[in-house]
Amino acid sequence: MIAISLKNLDVSYGTTKVVEGANFDVAEGESFALVGESGSGKSTILKAIAGLAPDWTGEISVLGERRGHGVDHAFATRCQMVFQDPYGSLHPRKSVDQVLSEPLKIHGLGNRDQRVEEMLAAVGLDRRFRYRYPHQLSGGQRQRVAIARALMLEPKVMLLDEPTSALDVSVQAEILNLLKKLRREQGLTYLMVTHNLPVVSFMCDRMAVMNKGRIVEIAPASALHDGSFSDPYTQSLYAASGGNPDRKD
Repeated sequence: MIAISLKNLDVSYGTTKVVEGANFDVAEGESFALVGESGSGKSTILKAIAGLAPDWTGEISVLGERRGHGVDHAFATRCQMVFQDPYGSLHPRKSVDQVLSEPLKIHGLGNRDQRVEEMLAAVGLDRRFRYRYPHQLSGGQRQRVAIARALMLEPKVMLLDEPTSALDVSVQAEILNLLKKLRREQGLTYLMVTHNLPVVSFMCDRMAVMNKGRIVEIAPASALHDGSFSDPYTQSLYAASGGNPDRKD
């Protein structure tokens, strides 16, 4: 089954077209990356899928359901987004318990105590974190809470917008390993935005390379090991990364 399908997607901010003619499919259970330089339109695609960039044309489907414009509560049970900045994505005056319980309240779901504790355990946080506030958590702990919040409604598709770039290098690997574990255990599909080619190599099956709002190439992540890219822009990105991003010189 196709988890995410984009057909002829154009996204604009006012009169400025930021994404033009984006086409790709992500298979259920796949981890797919959008890569490219800043301003290439990567995060805008995620925002369009999530309903945060309403000025778009084309077709967006998630798990076989066409995506409309604007807020869609049913869509939230299928697809959730984890943002880049764990400091900005959590309400400073809400405890971890309130943050995690809120999606359940909005959707009228029960067993909140049990579900909150299960999700905390799933992201590697024990019960003592439940009544803490964001300022009492490290950056890595905040991102774990953000991931737990995204999983509260048991979605099968996760949109990951540079989920580790705002974290200390020492913490980034912990969060990437957690995401990889959750994908395996919960059968998740990932669409990940990143500029970090080693992250793509570690996390993803395929990648779409974007340049100035357009997808210029779709390639297997294994191409990062041998440089077998066809587009000149992709080849330049690969060369700028030093070739094989996993190589230790």
